Amino acid sequence: MALKKDSIWQSPLVRELALILAIKLIVLFSIKAFWFEAPTVPENGTGRVENHFFESSPLEPQPTTEEIQSDR
Repeated sequence: MALKKDSIWQSPLVRELALILAIKLIVLFSIKAFWFEAPTVPENGTGRVENHFFESSPLEPQPTTEEIQSDR
């Protein structure tokens, strides 16, 4: 009498969960590829950090890129 080796993929629940997981991974990686391509670097970022930490007098706040674009 030989033992029947059941595959994990024969269960409908396992197949459905694997399919849902694959779809979620595809969606997550596509969102990452479209919206998070590369980090944004602010203009003169190093200088602004140096001024913030090493200057004794407070500087006037510089507008962000969003504020500049909204003024146009």
